[in-house]
Amino acid sequence: MSDRIHIKPSEYGVVRVFDVDLPADQVKAFNRRNGTWPLQDALGADTLDPDHVDLIAVEDLDELGLSGYLAEGLGISADDLRDMRGRLDALSGHVLIVTSRAFAGQDQTLSPRAPLHLVATFTEDRPPVSFDPLPSQAARGTTGGKPAPSDAAMSGRVASIALLVLFLLVALVVWVAS
Repeated sequence: MSDRIHIKPSEYGVVRVFDVDLPADQVKAFNRRNGTWPLQDALGADTLDPDHVDLIAVEDLDELGLSGYLAEGLGISADDLRDMRGRLDALSGHVLIVTSRAFAGQDQTLSPRAPLHLVATFTEDRPPVSFDPLPSQAARGTTGGKPAPSDAAMSGRVASIALLVLFLLVALVVWVAS
């Protein structure tokens, strides 16, 4: 595959699905071999966090299917999957699913090569942020201004002023006496 995929450091919530064109007996060796990771080389990635990469046997998904896995497991919206559902569910063998977090916020350009073939790129469905009022009455009205000082706070202020006045009187008496 000669397509290049640019990964921005700010990329978030993007899910890429690759078809892995290898026989099942070679997939395990492709995943990890002698402490190296040929998968990273096949993607052409500088940085790749294996905790955010899934190499999945499509038949292990049973009746859920790949499109169901993407919808329920990774939060891809049904609208995004609608046009790709047939193609995704027709895949067999193994697929590689790579999320944005796999690139650890590093700016890089991927150059995927055989045995990987990009099938689709999706964005996780994130609901918009809403600022609904808090349900508890205890949380209402406390951020609009300063609350009235308590009786203990007022007593402390009066006592501080009285001590300051006494200190000034004692200092005046000492000064007059000397």
